[in-house]
This record gives sequence, structure tokens and C-alpha cells, in this order.
Amino acid sequence: MPGERYAGVMSGTSLDGVDAVVADFAPASGRPCERLGRASVAFDAALRERLHALQAAGHDETARAADVTVLLADRYAEAILAACAHAGIAPADLVAAGVHGQTIRHRPERGWTVQLNDPARVAERTGVTVVADFRRRDVAAGGQGAPLVPAFHAAVFGDARIHRVVVNLGGIANLTDLPPAGLVRGFDTGPGNLLCDLWHLRHRGGPYDDRGRWAGSGTVQRPLLGAMLADPYFAAPPPKSTGRDRFHAEWLDGHLSRADASTSPADVQATLVELTARSVADAIAAHAPGAAEVHVCGGGARNDALMAALARLLAPRPVRTTSAAGIDPQDVEALAFAWLARETLAGRPGNLPAVTGARGPRVLGAIHPR
Repeated sequence: MPGERYAGVMSGTSLDGVDAVVADFAPASGRPCERLGRASVAFDAALRERLHALQAAGHDETARAADVTVLLADRYAEAILAACAHAGIAPADLVAAGVHGQTIRHRPERGWTVQLNDPARVAERTGVTVVADFRRRDVAAGGQGAPLVPAFHAAVFGDARIHRVVVNLGGIANLTDLPPAGLVRGFDTGPGNLLCDLWHLRHRGGPYDDRGRWAGSGTVQRPLLGAMLADPYFAAPPPKSTGRDRFHAEWLDGHLSRADASTSPADVQATLVELTARSVADAIAAHAPGAAEVHVCGGGARNDALMAALARLLAPRPVRTTSAAGIDPQDVEALAFAWLARETLAGRPGNLPAVTGARGPRVLGAIHPR
């Protein structure tokens, strides 16, 4: 039924490209949602570099950001159209598309967050109603504006019989605590793939460590790991969120400048994988100790070294990807923004105040009609 078909579009902190899905939120199967089609549009090296440059102050930022925004909008539109084609439907069959945009700065403690996006351009190029700008209303209400996916996680992964945790391993890692009863909670745990990707690009020339093979060839450096884990962010209580504003190349280089000079690049990569796994495991131990199982999504779910580290640190809990719950780990974030668009159009709140720290539930997003 077209009335329940939405697209979701996500480009995350990893800056690797755009993921888009088309979902049916009233499938014949009776499940909460069903993916009908998907598409990915990669960012070329030049666009990634321009996005990296906008993470920090520089010359003529306004014009550079505007130029990049046009390029991003065209890729978002391309991804929506490709996902519709994969689903075998016309764009006009969609109720709307939820398009998150590309975060370049995130400073909720100062009252703002910045996602590059041109939803009007996306609507014009696709003929689809676009819902965008999901984070700022929560920030205006005193919240972190992130993470926003826990409400979706609760809708599709929550179980009244089992205490679950969902871990999203994007550029930044976040977790959602789904107890059988009580409040859903969630927060950013720290770096996910961000630092690993940065280090791999610097030393191996590719955007990511395929299956974590390079990390698997190195040895974790415990003093370096301990120094990085001493960052106050990890011990700070939720609600909290983070991004490249805090965990960036200079942060990593500062720690490496004090590390053993004999540490090899592969050892650094192994240590960065362990940093992600330890920060996630420590967060679960501190804030979701009763969790019986852990479901993982995001790009990090394809990193065998990272998944093995999580399984070791979280034993005896089973650690699985969200495929075990019927959703491809690569689709979860894009599906979440399709779901959030649906909530916006229905006039329902999309944030969880217990997660973001906002003063109350808020309807999120701005609507750009087709």
C-alpha cells in the first residue's frame, strides 16, 4: 500500500557515501517494516576531502559549504531514485523521504548542530516530499540532538521478554538500551570507525580497513589504549553525543606523540579497534549491565576484528548483527530516517527525552512538499 512507503537517506560521519532505502511500514508479513529496495552512492575522494576541510574553520567557509551542499543534494536525489528503481516503484509512490544531511559540526553544548543539506533541491530532483533537519528541534529543546535512532530501535528491535542492546558502529558508535520494561536509553559511546578509517587512509591509501584485516595483523598497545580511554568523554554520564569536533586527527596525533616510538602503524590500527570495542563494552557494563544480548549494525558490523573484540569483551552475551533480527546492518540508519519522516508527517514525536536530554518529546524535522 503506497500510503506506508517511505525512503530514508543517510550519510554518516565516516564520509564514505550515501545509503538509501525504500521501506514499507505496513508489510503483509506483519513485521514493523520491510525493506523494498536500497542503493548506495559513494563519495569520491575529492568530495570527501572537501567535507573533511569543512570540519574546521577555514577560508571562505560559507561559499565552500554551499557548493558542497549542492553536490550532496544531487547524490541524495540520485540515491532515492536508485532505491526506488531497485524496489520497482515510482518515486511518486513514496509518501516522503527522510534525508538526514551530512553533519559537519555538532556542538549541542553551545546550542547548535550543522548538517549540510538542500531538501528543496532533493524534492525538486525527485518529485518526492522531503523531511529534513531532524536534529535542531531537539537541540532547541535543550537536548543533544543525538542519537535519534533509539526510538526506531525500540520500535523494531524491542522485545518484552529479552533485555537487548543495539550498537550502531558508524563513524561514531552509539548504543540503545532496550530493557523489557522501563525507559529506553541511548547515547554516543565514542569513536566507531572514524579513527580507524582516518588511520587506514593515511597509511594504506584506502578509505577503510576491509574486514579489519590490517588491524588483525597488529598488536594492541595497552599504554596507548589506556591513555586514549582516559579522555573524559568516556566517563561522562549520558545524555551525551559526540563527533569529529572531539575525535579527530589532531586528537589521535596528540596521543601518538606520547606513545612508544616503536609502535607500528598496524599496532595503532589494532589499538584503535580495541578502543572502539572497549568503549562500547565499558558503556554497556556501566549503563546496561543486565543486557542479555547485543545486536550490531552499521559499517563496523563488517569489520571482523572489531566484531571479534566485541564478542570477547562482552562474553558470555551473544553478539550478533541485526540480521539476526531480520534487518541488514547496513540498512538500519537509513531505515531509521525513513521512520522518522513517517513520525513527522503523522505529528508524532521522534525524540526520546531520556536519550537526548531534551525538555520533552518533540515532533522533529521540516517538511518540503513534492
